[in-house]
Amino acid sequence: MDTQKKTDAPAGSAQGGIRVRFSIGAKLVAIITILLLLSLGAITVLVSVLVSGDVQLTAEDNNFSVNRRSAAEAEIILTMIRSNALVLLETLSASGESGSVADLFFQRNHDIAAIILARSPTPDVLLNDQFFLANEADPALALSFIEAQADALDRCRRGDVVLLNAAPVFEVPVLVLLYPWQNEGREEAAAIFFSSESLTGIFGAGANQSFLINDEGDLLVHADADLVRAGANLGDTPFIRSMWEGEQSLQTLYTAPDGKSYFGAYSKLSFANAAVVTNIEYNLVFEGTIATTRRNLFLTGAVLFVSILFIWFFSKSISVPLKNLSAAAGRIKGGEFEIDLRAKSHDEIGVLTESFVEMGRGLAERERLKDTFGRFINETIAEQALKGELTLGGETKQVTVFFSDIRSFTAISEKLEPHEVVEFLNEYMTLMVDCVDRTGGVVDKFIGDAVMAVWGAPVSGGSPAQDALNCVHAALAMRLALIEFNQSRGGDKRPIIKIGCGINSGDVVAGQIGSTKRMEYTVIGDAVNLASRTESLNKPFGTDILITENTWKLVGSRLITKEMPPVQVKGKEKPIRLFAVINTIEEDAPGPKTLAELRKLLGIVPPDLSKVNLNAEEKKYKL
Repeated sequence: MDTQKKTDAPAGSAQGGIRVRFSIGAKLVAIITILLLLSLGAITVLVSVLVSGDVQLTAEDNNFSVNRRSAAEAEIILTMIRSNALVLLETLSASGESGSVADLFFQRNHDIAAIILARSPTPDVLLNDQFFLANEADPALALSFIEAQADALDRCRRGDVVLLNAAPVFEVPVLVLLYPWQNEGREEAAAIFFSSESLTGIFGAGANQSFLINDEGDLLVHADADLVRAGANLGDTPFIRSMWEGEQSLQTLYTAPDGKSYFGAYSKLSFANAAVVTNIEYNLVFEGTIATTRRNLFLTGAVLFVSILFIWFFSKSISVPLKNLSAAAGRIKGGEFEIDLRAKSHDEIGVLTESFVEMGRGLAERERLKDTFGRFINETIAEQALKGELTLGGETKQVTVFFSDIRSFTAISEKLEPHEVVEFLNEYMTLMVDCVDRTGGVVDKFIGDAVMAVWGAPVSGGSPAQDALNCVHAALAMRLALIEFNQSRGGDKRPIIKIGCGINSGDVVAGQIGSTKRMEYTVIGDAVNLASRTESLNKPFGTDILITENTWKLVGSRLITKEMPPVQVKGKEKPIRLFAVINTIEEDAPGPKTLAELRKLLGIVPPDLSKVNLNAEEKKYKL
């Protein structure tokens, strides 16, 4: 009586007299909480650490790429301006005539405002009137600007190329390129005034900001035109100072005077003592990563709270189904396979319940399936039969049929004990069947030492041509396997094995034949008979693989073959064409390339076809 009361005790307090220290609900809440914290925490760490590292590398590479591209384009523009000006000066020096030549030059070089030769006592001045008119600038500013650059002119006469910012004087973006110029053996300075708008265009404005400076720290080109017109100088910036003391190009992280951190890249130009600097703000690079991390933290808290509530109530629906499953397991253990159990939910427990029912049905059906599986010798055929995909009574299919036979098998068997014959055949058949399986074929039957296989039934490899090609590949694989197999053989007890293979493609009737107690899946038809007869012709032809014209039409273009003399087959009105398979056409395919090489490899003596008597006993063939 007391025992019965203990057994019926509520599950929440005790079961079978043993109190539950930790309920299923509490365990699930604890497990899910730990998993959520670990998984979401790991995601947060990965985003904040690993992703941040990837983002930084990407940002640095992109910033450096933008810098190098901007520097290359700036150098091209500056070089082009200098080259064009040199051409003009050389032309003027040679011709002595300046008016029309200079006018034509400025018409084609709108960005160049003026060219001044700073010679003593009077400088030569070439002006682009259209430039000054369009920008409402005084042409006299050019000469006054040059006269105020005594130090720069001295540097230029000593051989330096100098780039200056004239925007504060002209109030429009104008740069001055000073470079040495020889006049009658004296070093002078040539000054080119040109618009910097083309340079501003290649630098652009965006996340990656590029600007051009000279070795004095003067800001020459910047997306903010007001800074250029104001004549801003960045020479006191630590990053700029270290740049001129450092390498030709570099990428680094630095802190600007405004307190912000930047990824900075610079590339020094090959002339004019100028450099292109490209920056991207550190916080801008990691803005997305920081926002994602923040959202992950909020998501972690929300998911954890909802999960705890859901799991606590969900655990209440687990106890009863688990008891039913426990009882069902005991019934199955006792041999009662047909259990009456229904799933009341669509979660894992429901799936497990259905699995128990299916398991019982499967165990009950196991004995019946044993007989079915015993009727088949091929796994593919058995699976097709279980799925109901084999047509009872047969169906017409286009297949490729294969026959192989061991040469002089009777003579070999006479020198071996019965168990040795079986062991030898098992070892040989294992190699051959493996070649069939690897190429998608089905072993139809073993006829003594012969093997019959089919490609295209019950399942095709895609097309009749593909089935035929797979069959030929299997035969070539058998050739290689047999060569390796024979390397360790020799003598009466381990004779060298030679085989012949016959392959034919055509329509057959494929289906199950036999009795209700014993049946097999096979193929029947003229294509099968022709494949068998083709195999027997290998010996008189001195070959190891023969294919009929039917197969050759499907795959001949992909093989190296040698046509044999036509053969008159009994039952055929016309002689059949046969082809010896030598190899595939791939250049890297190992093996022979000619029939002579093949016969030498296999140790086959070339026959005299004029004296060959094909199957003298049955007289089925005639050359």
